[in-house]
Amino acid sequence: MEKYQKEFIEFAIERKALCFGEYKLKSGRISPYFFNTGSFNDGKSLAKLGRFYAEALHKAEIKFDMIYGPAYKGIPLASATAISFHEIFDNNYPFCFNRKEIKDHGEGGATFGAEIHNRVIVIDDVISAGTSIKESIDIVHSKGGAVIGAIVAVNRQERGEGKKSAIQEAQEKYKIKIISIVSLNDIISFISKNDNLKKHLEAINTYSMQYGEINEWLQNESHYNNEK
Repeated sequence: MEKYQKEFIEFAIERKALCFGEYKLKSGRISPYFFNTGSFNDGKSLAKLGRFYAEALHKAEIKFDMIYGPAYKGIPLASATAISFHEIFDNNYPFCFNRKEIKDHGEGGATFGAEIHNRVIVIDDVISAGTSIKESIDIVHSKGGAVIGAIVAVNRQERGEGKKSAIQEAQEKYKIKIISIVSLNDIISFISKNDNLKKHLEAINTYSMQYGEINEWLQNESHYNNEK
């Protein structure tokens, strides 16, 4: 695990953006953990979150020309990430986002911000289904750009419609690369070394066996037992 990934998990737990317990998801599943970017709700925490997105993108070495944030959650994420790229790496990326309601006055249009062009990276919190990324791809394409990848905060490594995760399905269907700041594997690795959080391992393991993608880390029973 990279240093920035460990720091992100610590930060997410501190902000109560990453919580453990029982949470009903939109899919109806009862998850033993939940992630909510809405908890990064002040200037300091949003700025720090943007730095984690920028670090993960920089590490992945994806070549892109601009940043797109799907409304509504993607709007502050795209803004914060663009600022962080300038502050940390001296890269001045333009960014934009879509409007939920198309504006018919003033400058009008379905998007706001920089003009969409060339290679576009999509920034979101999570991908639990392919509908959000498809909508982003359609909007970017309609404006003359091309989505070449996407980044989310957490990859839940959870099955979508079939045996593969929603991210795996989206990558194969749309031929793009999707990365994350951290994955479920990273979260498991982190809490397995934390005496206060170890108690959640069994519930997460059980949930992942039922709904997760094939996960060698979890399938390795001796590794799991050693962490316990």
